[in-house]
Amino acid sequence: MQTVSTVGAGIGGIATAIRLARKGYRVKVFEQQPNAGGKLNELRLSGFRFDAGPSLFTLPQLVDELIGSRDYSIFSYQKLELITRYFFPDGTVLDAWAEPERFAEEVSQKFNDKHTAVLRYLKESRELYELTANTFVYSPFPQLKNFFTLQSLKLAMNPKKLKAFETMHEVNCKHFSDHRTIQLFDRYATYNGSNPYLAPGTLTMIPHLEHNIGAYFPTAGMYAITTEMVKIAQNLGVEFEYNAHVDKVDIRNGRVVGIKVNGSSAESNYVVNNTDIFTAYKTLLHEVPLASRLAAQQPSSSALIFYFGVKGIHPKLDVHNILFTSDYYSEFKAMEQGSIFNDPTIYIFITSKRIAADAPDGHENWFVMINVPPNTGQDWDELRLKAREAILVKIKRMLGIDLASLIVAEDYLDPVRIEKRTGSFRGSLYGISSNNRMAAFNRHPNRSRNVKGLYFVGGSVHPGGGIPLCLASAKIVDTYFKPL
Repeated sequence: MQTVSTVGAGIGGIATAIRLARKGYRVKVFEQQPNAGGKLNELRLSGFRFDAGPSLFTLPQLVDELIGSRDYSIFSYQKLELITRYFFPDGTVLDAWAEPERFAEEVSQKFNDKHTAVLRYLKESRELYELTANTFVYSPFPQLKNFFTLQSLKLAMNPKKLKAFETMHEVNCKHFSDHRTIQLFDRYATYNGSNPYLAPGTLTMIPHLEHNIGAYFPTAGMYAITTEMVKIAQNLGVEFEYNAHVDKVDIRNGRVVGIKVNGSSAESNYVVNNTDIFTAYKTLLHEVPLASRLAAQQPSSSALIFYFGVKGIHPKLDVHNILFTSDYYSEFKAMEQGSIFNDPTIYIFITSKRIAADAPDGHENWFVMINVPPNTGQDWDELRLKAREAILVKIKRMLGIDLASLIVAEDYLDPVRIEKRTGSFRGSLYGISSNNRMAAFNRHPNRSRNVKGLYFVGGSVHPGGGIPLCLASAKIVDTYFKPL
């Protein structure tokens, strides 16, 4: 039987293992941490449970494909009626309803933009996704043959529809007049760690995923995606070895022959790398050169997350909440300069609104996050303490909640911890940034051009970061393998 060694039990690695096991390959997954999931993990603290990483579930069909028969599956999810509650500095509170008409009406009632403008924007977002998804997301890109398809010809005939030569912010300014509407849609750049004032307008396809397709919530929490996929993999015969430090990928005569793990050799016909691409080339693949155009890319933004166990039930907040800054441009400018703005936009995710067991009675589990730059040697202890104080002040000002007096349990995750726990280069969340129009062309491909039998999945390679794109990378790797 042909064997596959998968390095890393992130969501992309597990998905690839499932797909290849179904084709008849013997797959073993090696993970340096004591559990699977990578960034899609959980934290348990003093009676509270937190989804530690990704918090929004879109394109659930990609998970459904992996689960297949539900004879032994208990994984379930619900479509969100209200996706996000937005709080603006002027006191406006806007509910981003999932249903486009209702969302557009809400915008027209709260802001100075017509509901027709919102519907037109979402229509263009749908068209952009449908025009680009197969080429840029679900195909082994970049390859010349991918450009000889009907969809690619449509792109060639409609280059302006790609919106690659305008920034996301510029596109949004053309559609809307109210700065609050623009800010709301600019925020979607952060879904892949980018800056809306630099990232291409192509990213305006992202709202389509939420409002035209739908945003979902797993009934057992986001980490249930990981645990369910591990169970599916194990039922297919996939083996998982935890606390396994992979030292290098063994290569002979231009082909992989296995890996060295915890000082011992493990032979295999193929290796799938699910670790950060920059980290991998410095460690596992130090004998293989990384293309200069890839080595020059800048990492995406990172995050500073506080996990607060909070006393009381707070009805002003829903599951997903955003407290916007009054100066979005300066917030991103500060990140460009390696710092944190003094009035950052705050994201608050509270799973106990739907899963009562995630917090003790009369309490809530607050996942409080701000976007921050990747780690380049900053004093993160100092930055974290300053940011924590700014967050508490802002929550009190905008929500009227004296959070400092209500915190009964606390932990945090910063770029240093993200890098240490997940191997993510400089603690970036999404691999390389998308802050230039050529970003889609600069991601590392899913198959090595230098080493036979070596493949790559996960957020740091094509097509990008986030749960859907990591699962898409697994689908792409799957296309290279024939059933046994």
